[in-house]
Amino acid sequence: MQEDIMQAYMEIEQAMQRYSMLLGEYVGTLQKSEEPADQVKYGRMKAGSTAIRDSSQIYLSYAKFIAYGMPDSEELIEDEDLQS
Repeated sequence: MQEDIMQAYMEIEQAMQRYSMLLGEYVGTLQKSEEPADQVKYGRMKAGSTAIRDSSQIYLSYAKFIAYGMPDSEELIEDEDLQS
């Protein structure tokens, strides 16, 4: 069961990385646009993209902690990462 949980965590982590990357590319496209409406959208999308990236890091950090079985110390997670 724990392997299934770890696999699901890895899938979520990869999906969030891809989502953040695609948002970043879209924000870059808006930044280069010369349309005034796109510049307003750029500011909003840039802030939203940053918020998504930051909140996903918080979420993933806790999800990883749970996937590892909520060890007594985060150092145990780092030790297992080194062994993988």
